[in-house]
Amino acid sequence: MWNFLTEHWRDGVEIIILAALAYHGYLFFRATRGARILTGLLVLLLSLALISLLLELSVISSLLQRFSVFLAIALVVIFQPELRRVLAELGSSRIFSFNRPDPEALDLLFEAMQQLSARRCGALFALKRGIDLKPLAESGVELDAVISSELITTIFHPKTTLHDGGVIIDQGRIAAAGCVFPVSQRDVQDRAIGLRHRAGMGVTEETDAIALVVSEESGALSLCYQGRLEHDLEPDELRRRINEILNEGAGAGAHTEAEGGHELGTPA
Repeated sequence: MWNFLTEHWRDGVEIIILAALAYHGYLFFRATRGARILTGLLVLLLSLALISLLLELSVISSLLQRFSVFLAIALVVIFQPELRRVLAELGSSRIFSFNRPDPEALDLLFEAMQQLSARRCGALFALKRGIDLKPLAESGVELDAVISSELITTIFHPKTTLHDGGVIIDQGRIAAAGCVFPVSQRDVQDRAIGLRHRAGMGVTEETDAIALVVSEESGALSLCYQGRLEHDLEPDELRRRINEILNEGAGAGAHTEAEGGHELGTPA
């Protein structure tokens, strides 16, 4: 037994690493539209490979071997948004991220969100962390203004020019308003989730930002993080989740799922 372990321990390490990569890759890609395409391709290829092996169909076997090269390129194209998100998170390295919103500014932001919720005014915010959001800020109007509930409620008033876009919060200030955020392509079954929520999911898929959403239809408060949407949260619960994420970014550990609310973006 000892001789076997000393000779094959590297094989065991490789198996553990590959299993961990496969498992986390599955968790990451399973909620995306590309996952269905990948599943269909794998089923088709495995079926053809099995048939060609059993019936000794040499031509099909040869074609499958050559097709694998093109499949690798196709997967890069299919999963381009997901791969961009992974590389962005690796490049940002939250260990070196010092952009933490000011607690007083967060209190003013929560106050404004509750006022918007009571009035059924839709709103979308992105809290900048490690990854620069300047390309998104340039799609709107740069403000660099102090956060106040009056300014935020004015921005998202239905008759203002900037109310349809998102607001970027950077270091306790409103960096820009009326910004266009990327829209998530994840499959979401809840029809109450609209374009504003998908934009919140989209910006957190491609960056390490935290997105906050106020529903125009119901006034519900939602939080988006790492492409996942935690829907219809109470104000205290929303504040707790943001503090958990910020503490995690400071080195506390892995992401903790919300105990309350309805989390979307991954199938149950």
